[in-house]
Amino acid sequence: IRRVAPAVPVILDAKRGDIGSTAEQYAIEAFERYGADAVTLSPFMGFDSIEPYVKRHGKGAFLLCRTSNPGGDDWQTRRLADVDGQPRLFEHLAHLAQGPWNLNGQLGLVVGATYPDEIARVRDIAPALPLLIPGVGAQGGDAATTLKAGLRKQGDQISGPIIVNSSRAILYASSTKDFAHAARDAALQAHGSLTI
Repeated sequence: IRRVAPAVPVILDAKRGDIGSTAEQYAIEAFERYGADAVTLSPFMGFDSIEPYVKRHGKGAFLLCRTSNPGGDDWQTRRLADVDGQPRLFEHLAHLAQGPWNLNGQLGLVVGATYPDEIARVRDIAPALPLLIPGVGAQGGDAATTLKAGLRKQGDQISGPIIVNSSRAILYASSTKDFAHAARDAALQAHGSLTI
């Protein structure tokens, strides 16, 4: 990627999440071996599983917060306690990423385009954090709805950035010899639908 597009940020979608000593080795793999600028992480083992990533200046991490898959409902939308007013797990993760876990200001959150209400809720909690938003295209997320939920304007200021990912709709645009043309068209269409 660096040879073809050296200015394009590289996000390693690894979804890593392990104990501190192992996480340290995975951080070395992500940032030194693969040269990634950022990596996706599963935060469910706690802060010590992401600390090796966030202590590296100039590198970023996106925490899985409200993923685009239906199975995310199993845990991510559960309340921390069975009491009215308690935050759901994804809301709690957004608070942690916005606050105490964001040591050097390089955390972002993964929030699926298939759940625009949750994108809006995460943006309320973490207005400045970058959001990595998968699920537009093959998974059924809508680009316009995603933009409306993820971007906020206050005066001349726009909220934290969003990075919208469309993979399968582009990668599998065609299985015939016209693949390159079909993939290019799909990428241009996705880009056009995300232009504000």
